[in-house]
Amino acid sequence: MKRSKGLLLVLLAVFAILLLAACGSTAVTPDPNAPKPSNSGGTGKALTLTGDPVAGKEIFDRTCATCHGSEGTGGVENSGAAEEVPELKPADEFYNADPAVFAANLDLFIEHGSKPEGDNPTLSMPAFGDDGTLTAQQIADVIAYVISLNKK
Repeated sequence: MKRSKGLLLVLLAVFAILLLAACGSTAVTPDPNAPKPSNSGGTGKALTLTGDPVAGKEIFDRTCATCHGSEGTGGVENSGAAEEVPELKPADEFYNADPAVFAANLDLFIEHGSKPEGDNPTLSMPAFGDDGTLTAQQIADVIAYVISLNKK
């Protein structure tokens, strides 16, 4: 009887741990129909943080506007590439009505960068997370700013 009771307690403890682990999971899956960067890797730590769109605008203006245009309006030529640098206002190809999925779609590119299609693109998306240019908090801030540009 004591052995059965002990086994039951162990099983309940294991079940409780597994249940808590599953509830604590914050993994968000990017939209499978959204574009993917040419560089591999999953979403980063930024998705577990709360971004500040005001701080994100400052970072965007310093780091992203040269290629994506002021306030993400795009239209920047990329000779040798199949297309212009993508606009982020609106960010139709990355947009998802679920802000968490929208954030995951953006995070993949900010974290890992991407080389655009084409013979010899002049511009490529840097891997701001992988190369340590931006911290996870700064990436979260930029994501919050881009999402704020796309309020529908």
